[in-house]
Amino acid sequence: MITRHFIDVGKRRVHYRKAGSGPALLMAHQSPRSSAEYEPLMERWAPHFTCIAPDTPGFGQSDPLPGEPEIDAFGDAAIAFLDALGLDRVGAYGFHSGGIILMNAVRRQPARFTALGCGGYAIWTPAEMALFGDSYLPRFEPSAYGEHLTWLWHRILEQSWFFPWFATDDAHRLPGAHADPARIDAVVREMLDSGAAYRAGYGAVLRAPRDIPAPDAVTPPVLIAAYDGDPLQTHVDRLGAMPAGWTAMKVATPGELEDAMLAHLLAHPAPAPAALPEASDEGFTPIAAGGFDGLIHWRGARGAGLVVHAPGGSIETLDAYGLAIDLPGHGLSDAWPDAPTTREPWAAVLGAAARALGAQAVLEQPVPPGDPERLFPDLSPDRFGAYLTRAWSIARAQVMFDPWYEASAATARAFDPAGLAPARLAVATRSLLRAGAARAYGIAVGDA
Repeated sequence: MITRHFIDVGKRRVHYRKAGSGPALLMAHQSPRSSAEYEPLMERWAPHFTCIAPDTPGFGQSDPLPGEPEIDAFGDAAIAFLDALGLDRVGAYGFHSGGIILMNAVRRQPARFTALGCGGYAIWTPAEMALFGDSYLPRFEPSAYGEHLTWLWHRILEQSWFFPWFATDDAHRLPGAHADPARIDAVVREMLDSGAAYRAGYGAVLRAPRDIPAPDAVTPPVLIAAYDGDPLQTHVDRLGAMPAGWTAMKVATPGELEDAMLAHLLAHPAPAPAALPEASDEGFTPIAAGGFDGLIHWRGARGAGLVVHAPGGSIETLDAYGLAIDLPGHGLSDAWPDAPTTREPWAAVLGAAARALGAQAVLEQPVPPGDPERLFPDLSPDRFGAYLTRAWSIARAQVMFDPWYEASAATARAFDPAGLAPARLAVATRSLLRAGAARAYGIAVGDA
């Protein structure tokens, strides 16, 4: 089972995933992703390691670094995360940007690592850096009518068609082009989480210098590998002289890369960790009740009255609470496939969550008026990304009409224009996109 946790690292809150047992293995994801991309790999490697995968600063659910950080700040953040967890030495694996961050940390703090595996390591030429320029990382801010979502969908879609993504010509085509809505949606959601902060983290790794230590440096063993079709495979030929115990190779498939990394990391195990600390005011609690079996995200003071958001919402959409949860199939809580449309299973989940968190009372926010079938339409990813702008349009209409789908003088509601601020609409839209169980919960509560 993969568990999820928060911990405070200095003044920053960091979210991490954990799975398995045995030697500690730190896993750093690529940009602009989150530790969620490692869930399949964590499941495969959990029999061999205690896999610990944080969201790097500014990505996923981790707070960003202040100012305009460079790569050393991200290397320092990785070491500070280990310090906060009480881990003296770990093995480490990073893919693309994650490898660059870990390479920086290994060069500057080699004693903290038993081994490092890098899935691709970038060494850009001056011409490539000039091509990236200001085009690779444009500003990403919510716009009033959701125009930013149209850009985002095509940005993520076409990064598998061309590299760099904006160089749309035959000379920059990639061999692995796809148009899989689920794969695109996964990255889109992570970009929505990161927002404007994506430029700091992504920019730092793009600007990072070659961080490979001198050939006579004393370091842990390192394996750098890249598979066919990876734009960084050609960079294997650019690595230059490396310290003793370092290896670089080209492999054919992602599976071969993972096998090589596993063998390398198993040959240099770190100590197994003790129980890892976590934040006292936010986390994920396992709940098995009413047919749901998964993790529930909570935030606040244990023992306070538990506030539950309305269907389609999340903790983010609540104005005030002492203790709150994301319902199953909402917010950061696990999905609830085929969520029930009757009250009893949902009541069982809420009761179990209240007991787990020591809550003495449960206050459910009211269901908005209207037909749940229309209030909460299907927002599954589609081939052209229309679900994103649809969700944004719903979020706007919710501010002005009740129910939102009936725009008329009779359904107009008084509202504060601040509710239409793009930043607030971004939160509401993100909550709607995550709320796969909203319709089922709305029907269940409405029928109670």
